[in-house]
Parts: sequence; structure tokens; C-alpha cells
Amino acid sequence: MEAVLWVVLAIGLAIAEAFTTTFLVIFFAAGALAAAGAAALGADLLVQLIVFAVVSGISVAALRPVILRHAKPALETGDRPFGIEAIAGSLGTVIEEVTGDRGMIKIDGELWQARSVDDKETFVPGDRVRVVKLHGATLLVWHDDLPNI
Repeated sequence: MEAVLWVVLAIGLAIAEAFTTTFLVIFFAAGALAAAGAAALGADLLVQLIVFAVVSGISVAALRPVILRHAKPALETGDRPFGIEAIAGSLGTVIEEVTGDRGMIKIDGELWQARSVDDKETFVPGDRVRVVKLHGATLLVWHDDLPNI
């Protein structure tokens, strides 16, 4: 019966991790699963608690720094950005008028929703713009200040 309680706790902690995204609670879920294994093998409650604490502690100490290191954006680690991180700084061409509220640009053949960084600035179709920032699935754009090459 204790093993079932540990498994229920592990599932609850795993679900909680999905809502926190801290990469911390999941290690306690691993500890709870290890304690469930100890309970299934017939260990008493004190041993189960020790297994829970040791496995949770070792998981946090050994694995969390590795996960956090790999979760950092490429710009923080000095790596070359790719995917969505590489969008910032990209050049695009205005397809539909871009205002502070709406618009559409094309970057490397893909269409993106866009807004002007300045609500008063408007870009007309054919203008070249530079992506300043990504806000959700919308790109915030500004003038392309680089000369044509």
C-alpha cells in the first residue's frame, strides 16, 4: 500500500513540474519513485524516507545544473543561435502594411505576423525591416538601418 502512495506522490509531483517549469520538482518525483521501489521490496517507512531524500538530493545536485546549462539561450552560452532564437536581427520584407497593431512580413520565404516597435511608425509593402524582438508569435520590427549590399 505504501508503494502506491509513493507512486501517486510521484505522479502528482510530475504534474506539478509541468506547471512550474523550474526543473526542480521533477527530481522529487524521481525520489518518490525510488521510495516506491523500496516500499515494494518491503523496506520500512524510515528506509523509504531515506531513499526518497537521498535520490532526490543526488538528482538535484547532479542533474539540475546540467539541464539548466542546456536550457540557456544560445546568446547566453555563446553558441550560434538557431530556430526561433535566430529570428531576432533578421531582415524581412513587408508584405502587408505593418503598424503598431498588425502587419505581415516575409523572412526567408516564411510569412510572419509583425508589428512596428513604435506605434506611430508604419511600413508599407516592399519596405525592408529588421526584427528587433519576438513577442509570442509576433515579430516586432523596425527600419533596416544597414545599407544595401
